[in-house]
Amino acid sequence: MSARTDIARLVADAKPAVFWSDSADAPGAAAPVHGTASADLVIIGAGYSGLWAALQAVEESPGRSVIVLEAEVAGFGASSRNGGFCDASLTHGLLNGLEHWPTEIDTLVAMGQQNLAEIMDTIDRHDIDAHAYRADEVDMAVAQWQLAELDEAASIHADHGASVSLVDQSGARSIVDSPTYLGGLVHHDSIALVDPARLIWGLRDVCERLGVVFHESSRVTGVEADGTRLRVSTAGGHVIADRVIAATNAWAEPLKKIRRWIIPVYDHVLMTEPLSAAQMDAVGWSGREGLADAANQFHYYRLTHDNRILWGGYDANYYKGNGMGPEYERQTESHETIARHFFDTFPQLDGLGFSHRWAGPIGTTTKFSPTWGTEFDGRLAWVGGYTGLGVGASRFGARVCLDLIDGNSTERTALAMVRTKPMPFPPEPLRNAVIQFTRSQITKADANNGEPGPWLRLLSRLGIGFDS
Repeated sequence: MSARTDIARLVADAKPAVFWSDSADAPGAAAPVHGTASADLVIIGAGYSGLWAALQAVEESPGRSVIVLEAEVAGFGASSRNGGFCDASLTHGLLNGLEHWPTEIDTLVAMGQQNLAEIMDTIDRHDIDAHAYRADEVDMAVAQWQLAELDEAASIHADHGASVSLVDQSGARSIVDSPTYLGGLVHHDSIALVDPARLIWGLRDVCERLGVVFHESSRVTGVEADGTRLRVSTAGGHVIADRVIAATNAWAEPLKKIRRWIIPVYDHVLMTEPLSAAQMDAVGWSGREGLADAANQFHYYRLTHDNRILWGGYDANYYKGNGMGPEYERQTESHETIARHFFDTFPQLDGLGFSHRWAGPIGTTTKFSPTWGTEFDGRLAWVGGYTGLGVGASRFGARVCLDLIDGNSTERTALAMVRTKPMPFPPEPLRNAVIQFTRSQITKADANNGEPGPWLRLLSRLGIGFDS
């Protein structure tokens, strides 16, 4: 029986674990908080935002005491579960940025390019072994209506200084060979590709060498004023700090009000077994680009350093009441759906197995871009809502948080993107009903030559983003 006719078995045989962090050389866990400690800065969350905040804090102010509190282990959430696309965009792409911040977009593009360059510099400077390299990214048209959209997008990107090129069907298939490709838009050198877990581990190691203290298995239960300082409490003790950064993204902890603006949407990922030399020849991919298709419900995919294909996206799920937990990661229907799409895209790989399958929550906002806030008269700042582009944008998000808690007025803090919040999500049960209806309308639009119906057009007029 071929792989294409036995999807359920292939998915069932895949290990339900995150490929990136399922490694024998993963670092050991740091001890939980016990008793009372004190620091200049406490960071809640040891994902990318928290680690970038810690590293920038101690590199820019040597001697600043920093403690990082993590509920699980470093990188437990989206930071180790993603595809490893480190994008220059801070705004979920140029087109989304133009929709929301047209007068600032060129500044945001420049800041994003600088941010990506500084990420790569940090990796090189600290010799972080994250299998990182700069790459092109290609949006592949898999339906006729997407060709016109890519043509328009190419003009807009060029108008804003981006290096892009359109390719026809034969050009697309010369990059990677799939019978589904009708053309593509190549974004030249717009991203880096990384091993996300090894980047986490490398950043944590650098932070520790620079004096940052980590406590894992230390879920923060509350933050309250303690005179002129802040008390950050956990089950095992508490830390008194001058300043606090909450970098918990989709978990939106410990400040429940963050959930007005940031919701968790579950993304699903498959990792194949390594491709043989013959299979690599069958798909091409000599440039090792990052790929995505151009639908509203899109797949993203890439090669790993050992020639596996990571295949994710498309079926993004929200669960009522901001539902999060292991029970939402083990639902096989979504993995079976994207597995079928994988073999539709690469029929020449029929028979290839999947080694791993996983899911995890992406923090998103109604503008599909990060948002910030402050509490306790500016002594605490929070950030989240990267909507899948947090591998790169989190460093910028962390930098803004440091500006905010230190009271620094900068070009970053003056941005409307930073100063104004997106439209909040409605409360439950309306929240779930609206999100599920919107998902159905996105599916309908993709089936109707990309033409949005009345509901999606209304969301667009309200400045609310939508895709998967």
